[in-house]
Amino acid sequence: MPMIDMDWLRDHVDVPAEETYEDFARDLVRVGLEEEEIHRSQVTGPIVVGYVVDATPEPQKNGKTINWCHVDVGEQYNATDEQGNKVPRGIVCGAPNMAAGEKVVVTLPGSVLPGDFKIEPRKTYGHISDGMCASERELGLGDSHNGIILLREYGFTPEEYEALQPGDDAMALLHMNNPLLEINITPDRGYAFSYRGVAREFHHSTGAAFTDPVIALREQAPAGHSGDAQHDLDVQIEDNAPIHGVVGADRYYGRIVRGFNPSAPTPSWMRRRLTRAGMRSISLAVDVTNYVMLDLGQPLHAYDADAIAGPIVVRRAGEGEHLTTLDGVDRALSPEDLLITDSPDGNRASRVLGLAGVMGGLYGEVTDNTQNLFIEAAHFDQVTIARSSRRHKLPTEAARRFERGVDTDLQAAAVELAVQLLTRYGSGEGSLTPVDVNNTSRMPDIRFKTSEVARLTGLELGINEISDILTDIGCTVAGGGNGEFSVVPPTWRPDLNEPCDLVEEVARLVGYDKIPTVVPAVPATETGLTLAQRRQRWIADTLAQYGMVESLSYPFVGSADFEAFGLNEADLEPVSVHIANPLAGDRPYLRRELLWTLSTTVQRNLRRGINNFALYEIGHVYLADPQAPAIPALPGGVKPTEEQLQALDAGLPDQPLRVAGVFVGKAEHDGWLGGSRDVDYTDAVEAVQRIARRLGATLVLRQSAASEAPVSWHPGRVAQVCLDNGTVLGLVGELHPRVNEALGLPAHSAAFELDVTTLLAALDDAPVQAKPVATYPPVRQDLAFSVPATVTAAQVEQAIRAGAGDLLESVELFDVYQGDELGESMRSLAYAVVFRSATKTLQSEDTDALRAAIIEQAQALGAQLRA
Repeated sequence: MPMIDMDWLRDHVDVPAEETYEDFARDLVRVGLEEEEIHRSQVTGPIVVGYVVDATPEPQKNGKTINWCHVDVGEQYNATDEQGNKVPRGIVCGAPNMAAGEKVVVTLPGSVLPGDFKIEPRKTYGHISDGMCASERELGLGDSHNGIILLREYGFTPEEYEALQPGDDAMALLHMNNPLLEINITPDRGYAFSYRGVAREFHHSTGAAFTDPVIALREQAPAGHSGDAQHDLDVQIEDNAPIHGVVGADRYYGRIVRGFNPSAPTPSWMRRRLTRAGMRSISLAVDVTNYVMLDLGQPLHAYDADAIAGPIVVRRAGEGEHLTTLDGVDRALSPEDLLITDSPDGNRASRVLGLAGVMGGLYGEVTDNTQNLFIEAAHFDQVTIARSSRRHKLPTEAARRFERGVDTDLQAAAVELAVQLLTRYGSGEGSLTPVDVNNTSRMPDIRFKTSEVARLTGLELGINEISDILTDIGCTVAGGGNGEFSVVPPTWRPDLNEPCDLVEEVARLVGYDKIPTVVPAVPATETGLTLAQRRQRWIADTLAQYGMVESLSYPFVGSADFEAFGLNEADLEPVSVHIANPLAGDRPYLRRELLWTLSTTVQRNLRRGINNFALYEIGHVYLADPQAPAIPALPGGVKPTEEQLQALDAGLPDQPLRVAGVFVGKAEHDGWLGGSRDVDYTDAVEAVQRIARRLGATLVLRQSAASEAPVSWHPGRVAQVCLDNGTVLGLVGELHPRVNEALGLPAHSAAFELDVTTLLAALDDAPVQAKPVATYPPVRQDLAFSVPATVTAAQVEQAIRAGAGDLLESVELFDVYQGDELGESMRSLAYAVVFRSATKTLQSEDTDALRAAIIEQAQALGAQLRA
């Protein structure tokens, strides 16, 4: 993200002298340029200008030659001799470019350099070095470590260099003591990737006077030529494979600078600004192109004009073409890549000079011998540049700007600024016959009703106020007599295309905090949760009331999960949903059962020392159908038809909602009276029954033979949970001992999983009729039956309900007994039964009749009442 220096910004906008970087950040945030960080210098002084009085070379035994120097650092910082006189400091310096008579940067004892490197007097090479002459890298100003900073070569004018005196503050001289503001730029605000754009936004925020530098530069730039007219170099644009119908380049402006001095140094102010922007100073020609890009927002490229041959052709890459970019990497090009090519030996467009808008190639680059430059400024398609940048993993500064949108009317002004700088500091002379292939189109008019501002934002603004705001952001505004404008956006704002975009700009500049807060009116139609949503919440509330804790798990599973549950991956792979880019390589599928992923949460809690708990989860599972049709790829930006939506739905996997729970550890804990109980299948069954009662559903448990039990469940302690019509909803019981061992769960860990989608679809949506509260007393009786082992407790309970009829208030199984006195094939089931009448007090003859009816129903199952 861009680093903004307020001193540089003052070239374009009146930033108050008292403005702090904290104030600056708040002002930019107000108009949507988010603050990332205020970077403050890691360097502390004293760091001063020093004059090298003498430098004596001293060869060392290790083959290295050091210089024993005396450096004048000013009256305040010089050393004191035995007589109390101020004398130059003695400093050991190993830099090869150290010489007497140079003005250098000296870090004195007490200063701290980047990396918390403290400068202190120290003995080295037989001398006490009382300070250090610093390089760019040591000061954090750049990457150069080939020698110390010689201020003579640092781009100062002769007058500026002469004025430098020993002891002058080098931190202020090199701007090391100034902060920098890093801002975040959203993709639609590409113009803010320049000081020109940020200055404009500061003006919008504070009202500070802003001067657009492009206006004067555009007037000073010579008119461009193309076609048959006289021009510097023939340039042609051809694009036989535009992306989305948009030609890769619609403007190419080029201008030659002759007689350039390749050894001319970059001026100190430009070097400093580039360094603070995070760029390394390379050479004057390259530094100028980078400076113009940062200042105005237009990326430039400089070629050695004597090394390239016309015509320059902007075209798409061909199959099999390669380019070695400036970073030395050989890159295989794609037919989507846009190239800059030239035509050596008359072979048109045969040599690739660079990847347009991203990075140049090795051929045609500016060297130490370049005397004639060709400066290129172009406007490229955003999508083309973005794809090439990502394809080749080259997120260059130029690509960042092109892919966000560059001003289509900026090219001539940007080259003019570059030519002025190259002329002033490099003794070049700019051509007066630039080439300009301009196929850009005028920004379309937007029919804008001013009433939209109030309708969409609630801001009550006058027509003139809205017109002034749109004009201030660079729009051309016409009309307005009837409250409707014809608005032409500025060329640097390709994001303004619709009336709503203009409304957003008005709201942004007025201030989002000025938008009134209005609570929307509640419509008269029914609102709130649907019945299915309410029932889903009932399930969650019921399980939470039972003491279970809700958990959410990622739906990704893999071979380790299948293996833990005793399942074969080869059997599940065809019916599982594959993830194209899984977050974890060992979990490439979406779950088919909730318990697979819920168990990982249970494991995590057990490993952290939580031993007694119950978790539940409500979520979707994903059931792939191998016979389902392929999902069609639909075009973007177009509303799909009903047939296309149906085709999408047909190809999607079934995604039913399920609820699952796991119980581990103790169901009842030791109290002060003692006694505890481990969880077992009954706890899971109770959870299922509570869900059924809360929803008003009738669920039946059906136990199969042990040989038919699912492989993940205990063969004798698992049952299917079914609707009364036989539809299977899921399973409840204890996990298989093998599964407990694989997952690290305690013995008898219980679980359940139900299909909520099917369960809710089977419920009756009719309202439940509440029964009046009975005022007559209940009659309680305990009934114990000896029944064949093949008869289930649910069958006996159903017999009790059938015999008692409407007078039965509740029935509860409270004891199961098997013993030798009953025989191997028999067991005892004891029920607590409560009778109550809504119209009278039950007498003994009434309860005797109910008891007889129940016994008759039970005998039909082979059950006998025990004494």
